[in-house]
Amino acid sequence: MGYEDSVYLAKLAEQAERYEEMVENMKAVASADQELSVEERNLLSVAYKNVIGARRASWRIVTSIEQKEESKGNETQVTLIKEYRQKIEAELAKICEDILECLDSHLIPSAESGESKVFYHKMKGDYHRYLAEFAVGDKRKTSADKSLEAYKAATDVAASNLAPTHPIRLGLALNFSVFYYEILNSPDQACQLAKQAFDDAIAELDTLSEESYKDSTLIMQLLRDNLTLWTSSEAEPSGDAPAAEPATDAPKAESSEAPADAKA
Repeated sequence: MGYEDSVYLAKLAEQAERYEEMVENMKAVASADQELSVEERNLLSVAYKNVIGARRASWRIVTSIEQKEESKGNETQVTLIKEYRQKIEAELAKICEDILECLDSHLIPSAESGESKVFYHKMKGDYHRYLAEFAVGDKRKTSADKSLEAYKAATDVAASNLAPTHPIRLGLALNFSVFYYEILNSPDQACQLAKQAFDDAIAELDTLSEESYKDSTLIMQLLRDNLTLWTSSEAEPSGDAPAAEPATDAPKAESSEAPADAKA
């Protein structure tokens, strides 16, 4: 199947909400080893974000039920739930490893623009973070270390290539701060990063382009919401109330997809 056909079928799969097929089509596009257009990059991100998002939501629900049954001492149910949770975790791991291999083998080596490099390194940080959410022991530490490394690489490129108001740079700061809070349990660093990104964007708000105004200000609002959550006396230090992050990590046109009601 040709490159353009794969892109078209990915769009069709998105409309039909058949995201596993959307992933397969965009993997074919990514394996062509060429710089993806903004639209193609968007399609890739939306595809993976949907397949991973459904399972992350399932994992949270099942984990919550497992904790409740454990507290009641219902060992039989806990055994069943644990097996079911591990099945979901295996699916999560497969999806994450799939996109991470694609990023390392094709997308990052083919990235030419600063925007693309930030986007892909951020994506790499995100999917290692998703692995760290359920991994334990050495596996969790390895995923957390790789996530931190990827987010730092994205931040370095963003600092010299993207304006503080750029939606991708803001989305990076949002997700990186969530990583500090929820994975590294470092609320001070999370708040510092989020506040710095918000303040830097506010200082240059008058330079914001009309086409990205809505997307940028929406992510800025999420940064502020997280700061409020993390600094309030009611905030759970365990991160039980998930912090906000973009609904998709992909840009729409030249800007970031509206995050709406996303959860970390």
